[in-house]
Amino acid sequence: MLVIGGGPGGYVAAIRAAQLGVATTLVEGMAPGGTCLNIGCIPSKALIHAADEYDRVRRATTASPLGIRAGSAGIDLAVTQAWKEGVVGKLTGGVAALLRKAGVQVVAGWARIVDGKTVDVAREDGEAVRIQCEHLLLATGSEPMALAQLPFGGKVLSSTEALALTEVPRQLVVVGAGYIGLELGMAWRKLGAEVTVVDVAERVLPGYDEDLGKPVLAALKRMGIVLHLGCTAEGLTADGSGLRVRSRHADEFVLPADRVLVAAGRRPRTAGLESLQLEMEGRAVKVDATGRTSMRNVWAIGDLTGEPMLAHRAMAQGEVAAECIAGHKRRFAPLAIPAVCFTDPEVVAVGHTQAQAAQAGIAVLAAQFPFAANGRALTMEGGEGFVRVVARQDNHLVLGWQAVGHGVSELAAAFSYAIEMGARLEDVGGIVHAHPTLGEAVQEAALRALGRAIHV
Repeated sequence: MLVIGGGPGGYVAAIRAAQLGVATTLVEGMAPGGTCLNIGCIPSKALIHAADEYDRVRRATTASPLGIRAGSAGIDLAVTQAWKEGVVGKLTGGVAALLRKAGVQVVAGWARIVDGKTVDVAREDGEAVRIQCEHLLLATGSEPMALAQLPFGGKVLSSTEALALTEVPRQLVVVGAGYIGLELGMAWRKLGAEVTVVDVAERVLPGYDEDLGKPVLAALKRMGIVLHLGCTAEGLTADGSGLRVRSRHADEFVLPADRVLVAAGRRPRTAGLESLQLEMEGRAVKVDATGRTSMRNVWAIGDLTGEPMLAHRAMAQGEVAAECIAGHKRRFAPLAIPAVCFTDPEVVAVGHTQAQAAQAGIAVLAAQFPFAANGRALTMEGGEGFVRVVARQDNHLVLGWQAVGHGVSELAAAFSYAIEMGARLEDVGGIVHAHPTLGEAVQEAALRALGRAIHV
């Protein structure tokens, strides 16, 4: 098997295939780990953590309800970036070690596909090598989407450049109120930038349930982030000093900006696949539940195969494809894939919302438990937000979970377990949950749906 792309999906597939006795080669142009480990998930969470820590110290210089007082607050962004790169280096180094341990041959370079069994690789040393394979696994990932009126370059940044800034922008305009734009916008605001968010949508986090976005909207306003929703970015001014914006009423105005972050989404990285003439679904490569494409013995996984573009989806697909290539019977058919937004507060969504269940014609019970009534949340100054459960009305089978609040990303596993293992409201409500923890809100939401809530 030859794997093109060493991101979460590609390296997991390579390791699993090698474990099963398949002779495996992996081609990667960057460090192992792909976008997620090098310029995406991991460095963004590191930057968010640094911003949170700095914000706590900064707020303690004036007043803190905890009685903590700090004399002054400062940040050396060069040191912060070095620490962030150290975290990335540890993880990418770990992936490289795992590949070696599994016996995967790694070729550093950029692949050019000749046909479904032949790939030419331009290596870092300038030499080219041709690799033949029986099975070709495509794991080329995705790339940030630029806007025609705001091409990347100069002061117009993608998420990649926004994570690598060595100075805090004075005025940062973020185009896009989805999870990438808000995660980075909030982080840079905490680090001292004046931040403005522009989006054609009428609300923040338009891809999530509206109720989940309300606490995030309140936090954005509390932080002093200016929002221009229902507006379109028209391009930079002639002198490049600002961003031209048009409102829903067709009025045009200018937002001063020394940096503009375009967070308009991501698209599958399909360049170079033309020679294969694969069947597509929109911009994505079409695959079945095993990862097979329309060409025999050519497979595809991860962001290349479309939404949801999440590292954990790619990893799971990678395992399935590797096992199928090794002759096992596997299918990628999860009941739910968790989505997490690392804003402040965090947002988690797994499975069906009430609206999605209604569209599917399913009668449901739904209930939510507020963190304002959760002891652990209050001890962490995190009383905002809630946990909501959605279950079938007839048999109480859990269909979905949504949560917004401080630290709720860590509840994603419990939400996924409940759905994948076929839990009912009575199961979740009857489990003894540790006290005091945020997880108690999960139990209380289930009990409330049953009409048996204790603490609300």
